[in-house]
Amino acid sequence: MGVFANIREDFANAYKNDPALNSRLDFVFNYPGVWAVAWYRVAHKLYTSNFKRTARIIMGINQILTNIDIHPAAVIGSRVFIDHGVGVVIGETAIVEDDVLIYQGVTLGGVSLIHGKRHPTIKKGAVIGAGAKILGNIEIGEYAKVGANSVVVKAVPDCSTAIGIPAHIIEKGRCKDPFMHNMLPDINKEMFEYMLKRVAVLEHILIKDHHELLDQDLELENIYESFIKSMKN
Repeated sequence: MGVFANIREDFANAYKNDPALNSRLDFVFNYPGVWAVAWYRVAHKLYTSNFKRTARIIMGINQILTNIDIHPAAVIGSRVFIDHGVGVVIGETAIVEDDVLIYQGVTLGGVSLIHGKRHPTIKKGAVIGAGAKILGNIEIGEYAKVGANSVVVKAVPDCSTAIGIPAHIIEKGRCKDPFMHNMLPDINKEMFEYMLKRVAVLEHILIKDHHELLDQDLELENIYESFIKSMKN
């Protein structure tokens, strides 16, 4: 497919992916992600035709206008949609396959200074949540999902969901489910709840066998309450 055919497909894809898009005026002024990909298409063609300096200048101007940084050497497939887009960074050796959805603040970055492949590969149909950082030469599988603000440093299998810092897999084998940000579990909250319940059980066992610990615990509670009052005052 040619450059301009790809751009037309990108424009049509924006209407498909965003129900908030109601007019051409909205499209012109409120979709920097689509325009950034369009300018990337032109710059990438120039870059691969050995007009590298011109390509870098185009993407530099694009970065000023859209606040989206895409290296012209990166490989981006068809119908890739960058929603809102502000703060997105796509590195030189990154590969983004067809039908990928990227939200604002995403970084596809490297973790080394060596030449060669050092940025991620995002496979077909993946969804990358807002603020996610995907670092290094790793692969995000087909139709995989990465939760908002996750930091991914290891590969994510096909049809899986990864969340957290560092990210870990919470679901596998679910390809076609929509990506519902509000339905992702709060792993930190669950861990704290477990720890608090565990401490409560251990305290109960200790106090049952050692009654003198109860007096010490009450003394610590009084010290803590006094500290909180002094902070408020």
